[in-house]
Amino acid sequence: MLEIRWHGRGGQGAKTASQLLAVAFLKTGRYVQAFPEYGPERTGAPILAYTRVDECPIRIHAAITEPNIAVVLDPSLLSEQSVAEGLGSEGVLIVNIGQAGRALDLSRFPVTVLSVPGDEMALNMGSRYANTVMAGVVGAWLGEPSCETLLDASIEVLSRLPISARNAARQAVAEGFRYGLGMVPLGRR
Repeated sequence: MLEIRWHGRGGQGAKTASQLLAVAFLKTGRYVQAFPEYGPERTGAPILAYTRVDECPIRIHAAITEPNIAVVLDPSLLSEQSVAEGLGSEGVLIVNIGQAGRALDLSRFPVTVLSVPGDEMALNMGSRYANTVMAGVVGAWLGEPSCETLLDASIEVLSRLPISARNAARQAVAEGFRYGLGMVPLGRR
């Protein structure tokens, strides 16, 4: 079973990214779960979201404590939460870090760390949020679902957005996927 834990702040789209990836995997015939875990329900408060994917029905209905991948949408959470908690030696930590975050020491994490300039990429695509970029990166890193499937899933998941925001988010997914294809880990610790 593939388990992904998303770390973000309220309003950054961790729940949406989790759902986007799950819907894309559902379109490939997999069984999926996607759900958020809120603390204080307010913009800016830390939240977690989870994505599970398997070839058979998923019977677990609890938070993910030992993810294969942890995705961090806000680099300030690196010092506020144990974002790598539960990641095994084969785990991957994918962090949205722009220019300002480049000075952060990511070597303290005992897993493979991937650094993504998600905020800048999203802005370049006309989007305000890195969540869709990061969903594209995860798909590319895993080798599935395909970019086309992620884009198809985004139509469903982002249907309530205005058309301009929906198009920008779709471009951000594609850009994240392209970026993810060329990623080199910062190293396995």
